[in-house]
Amino acid sequence: HEAMEQQTISIAKAGIVATLNARTSILASANPVHSKYDPKLSVVDNIQLPPTLLSRFDLIYLILDQPDREADRRLARHLVSLYREDYEPPKPELDERFLRDYVAFARARVDPEITDDARDELIEQYVKMRGGNPLRARRGRSITATPRQLEGMIRLSESMARMRLDEAVTKDDVREAVRLMQVATLAAATDKNTGLIDIGQISTGLTDNARHELENLCAELKALIDSHPRSRGPVQLSDLLSRLQDQADVDVDQAQLLRAVRVLVDDDFIAHNAR
Repeated sequence: HEAMEQQTISIAKAGIVATLNARTSILASANPVHSKYDPKLSVVDNIQLPPTLLSRFDLIYLILDQPDREADRRLARHLVSLYREDYEPPKPELDERFLRDYVAFARARVDPEITDDARDELIEQYVKMRGGNPLRARRGRSITATPRQLEGMIRLSESMARMRLDEAVTKDDVREAVRLMQVATLAAATDKNTGLIDIGQISTGLTDNARHELENLCAELKALIDSHPRSRGPVQLSDLLSRLQDQADVDVDQAQLLRAVRVLVDDDFIAHNAR
């Protein structure tokens, strides 16, 4: 986390303690658990990376294998052509060495500054992403952006200008950065129940709707535990689950119950024996 959060790496080895700069971009890929993406689960549950780490990435794209006749045909044609003797690999549009030198030159020589127009656009776009408008009240309590997303917008805007070897960040750079974030976030942070973008799904692993349901479940669980006579000894999870299912307005499964139990254990309200 330190490398992505503070751009430093701390080393303590052989009596040497040092802090090194870690100024680099991170491109990572991950496969879902069980090798199949479950659309009923969040990105955090599918990939099973800690939310504190996953939320450090500015862009998160879901590449899903959806059936598409034309796309499948192009892929099959390409794979079959690899096994032909007359196969000729396509020539890249840009020379690899030229592209590598171009990127190195842009990173070393170009340091774009944010203009006044770009600054105002960043502020305006961030407020819009946060939902700071009269329609906000009808969209629920879900948070669509945090200061971490604003920092990501700044980095992406500067990257747009750096690709052009431009010394100034323009409003168009900001708008393109916002478009990239929205396209990436649309699939990765959309609450399947409400259809709204909730960045909390990535940063905490829970949507606002799921967090609200967990709070209600914890309150009901506290009431059940308080009503249980202490003279009868510990209460079984199976008994709690049966009583919750009888009185709850929504279906409660064992996974939800265990999550609520962990919350109460962390709050020192109960002690849980996992045996």
